Amino acid sequence: MADDSIAVVDLERCQPDRCNYECANFCPPNRTGKECIVTREERFEEDEPYQGQPEQISISEEICLGETCGICVEKCPFDAIEIINLPQELEETATHRFGENAFALYGLPAPEPGQVTGVLGPNGIGKTTAVHILAGEMAPNLGQWADEPGWDAVIDYYRGTAVQDYLQAVADGDLSVARKPQYVDHIPDQFDGTTADLLGGTDERGVLDQLTERLSLEPVLTQSIGDLSGGELQRVALCATLARDAEFYFFDEITPYLDISQRMTAARLIRELADDGERSMLVVEHDLAILDLLCDTLHIGYGEPGAFGIITTPKSVRNGINEYLAGFLETENMRIRPEAIEFDAHAPRDVGARSTLLTYPEMEKTYGEDGFALTVESGEIHQNEVLGIVGPNGIGKSTFAKLLAGSIEPDGDSDDIDVRISYKPQYIETDDPIRVDAFLASTTDRFGESYWETEVARPLQLPRLYERQLPDLSGGERQRVAIAGCLSKDADLYLLDEPSAHLDVEQRVRATRTIRRFAENNDVTAMVIDHDIYLIDLVSDRLLVFDGEPAIRGHADEPTGMRDGMNAFLADLDVTFRRDERTNRPRINKPDSQLDREQKRSGEYYYT
Repeated sequence: MADDSIAVVDLERCQPDRCNYECANFCPPNRTGKECIVTREERFEEDEPYQGQPEQISISEEICLGETCGICVEKCPFDAIEIINLPQELEETATHRFGENAFALYGLPAPEPGQVTGVLGPNGIGKTTAVHILAGEMAPNLGQWADEPGWDAVIDYYRGTAVQDYLQAVADGDLSVARKPQYVDHIPDQFDGTTADLLGGTDERGVLDQLTERLSLEPVLTQSIGDLSGGELQRVALCATLARDAEFYFFDEITPYLDISQRMTAARLIRELADDGERSMLVVEHDLAILDLLCDTLHIGYGEPGAFGIITTPKSVRNGINEYLAGFLETENMRIRPEAIEFDAHAPRDVGARSTLLTYPEMEKTYGEDGFALTVESGEIHQNEVLGIVGPNGIGKSTFAKLLAGSIEPDGDSDDIDVRISYKPQYIETDDPIRVDAFLASTTDRFGESYWETEVARPLQLPRLYERQLPDLSGGERQRVAIAGCLSKDADLYLLDEPSAHLDVEQRVRATRTIRRFAENNDVTAMVIDHDIYLIDLVSDRLLVFDGEPAIRGHADEPTGMRDGMNAFLADLDVTFRRDERTNRPRINKPDSQLDREQKRSGEYYYT
């Protein structure tokens, strides 16, 4: 194989007990007597390290003919093999490779004191691996997975680059590091106690009281960590990380489960800590508006998820995001996506009168004598529309969804809602070891049909997950399966609560297009609750806006048009968006800036 190609074997999909080694039997080099594809037991001596089971295959990248052949890729019944040509401009040495025919990462971000460095890219591209390396939790092996070279060789390789001094400090143990984990819902599995117990051991800078107040954590300080919601866990993780006294801070996804106001608070706290000039921040994030607001420089991650990832040199934040949305990296002269992600500068035009799917009555729901109280005005949901639902956390959006779905009852007497509803909840938890294909087949009679595969499964990138079990999936993978499971049921109304959580930018766009296309092609209605303003803008025909006082009272008027809805929602949050001149991409205005004041005076908070 050429030096610019790699072979990747997905060991979770390679199942030699269920195949006849078609990959090896049809491999042209094998048929000429060469050992290109053999079992791992045949490839390695007993004292040599290898991943996977002895019966699983190993591909010699020196012998393989590369992508020009591809016979093994086509013959594998479990889609476990990828033969990939790397970009010609890529340097030959990987930063880290996880093993024989395993994922390879090329390049690293370069944190700078007093700056916030952002990393943007698809899931499975190596962003978290880069964070682990920079946090000193693993040493890069320069692709030499069988005989790791050690830190001296790593430092020598990166000599003269922007990241040399940083890696030298990591290797010498001279850096103090604080890192926020990606999946905050795992925190209760690692800590048993109250919020105050957890945070009390992190207050190394003496700022815990200030942080808990700004992150609105006082009401949950006495609660058990296991009883917190996803948004509360996210804010606790942010607080614990920011309270530490470190030189380098790593934040792996700061926005899941947070509303836009909480996201902006988190961004401001990180920005303020960086502005003291002594500390460096690295943020891996999929919310483009928050990255734009927060970061000084941006690295783009691209490649083939699960196979290889490339981290670019730093770019300006505006240019980096615009290039990523365009799908073309100008400095690298590299197309990373066949089509651009585009935004409209103006609210969607009136699509004309639509028939009414249902008229829901005025509803109230109160939890306990002094608990949260929700009031919903009566309203109409139209046939064949996507209704976006927006509002702060703790304001009653999920409660409204459960009222419609019938999983909870409103106060007093209420008319039954006579439509079939399919509901995807906010939090997706399961210990059921069922395989993904079996789970999806249990939700629909259409599983495997051409239309379902083309319109739902493939856009959500599900076929490669079919052989996996639900508990083994990552947060983003489980989210995509849950979206498909919701859309697979026979219903009139599809209710999706926060479908963007743990999805990368491209997956969010695919999910958005899948939901819209599904509603249009099947003459059904979808309701989407989400905090990602970009997703809500792309997916919605109208908006239902919730306001009130989080955790105390919530209120929803009847659904309204996009312009009026966005203005009402963002006015309540005191946030305005401007438009990028080149792409029409929404960008958050700095509070009290000239544009912020002008738009507030004109009453145009989003569409300008």
